[in-house]
Amino acid sequence: MTKTTKFYVVKEKALPEVLLKVVEAKKLLETGKALSVQEATDLVGISRSSFYKYKEDIFTFHDNAKGTTINLTFQMDDEPGALSLVLRIIADFGANILTIHQSIPINGVAALSLSIQILPTTRDVAEMVASLEQQKAVHKVKLLAKE
Repeated sequence: MTKTTKFYVVKEKALPEVLLKVVEAKKLLETGKALSVQEATDLVGISRSSFYKYKEDIFTFHDNAKGTTINLTFQMDDEPGALSLVLRIIADFGANILTIHQSIPINGVAALSLSIQILPTTRDVAEMVASLEQQKAVHKVKLLAKE
């Protein structure tokens, strides 16, 4: 049985302080106000282990009329039609692919990174990610960032 990823939208006041501090540390790093993870975590008052534990799982939510952009990364078996199937799933959910970066396959596995525009008409993103995860050729789907 494949484990699927679920996403939740939670109000800031309901989040534990450590998660809010991870978001703050990420922002310090992104803006250059902190030059290292150690510096960012010191500034916000959390441990580096807490930062690394949650950094891939928490991000700010921006809602705007043009939609948002998510970045997915995953590994995929080098099989004919595998990429086509991934792109079809994204299209079927009504999302728009902005960029595709694929490494040269090593030992039959390629690393992929996709920037995907989520439009107001796009169906449930969590279901889309779950559909990708269920594909035999797709491994380790991660949502890296949401802009």
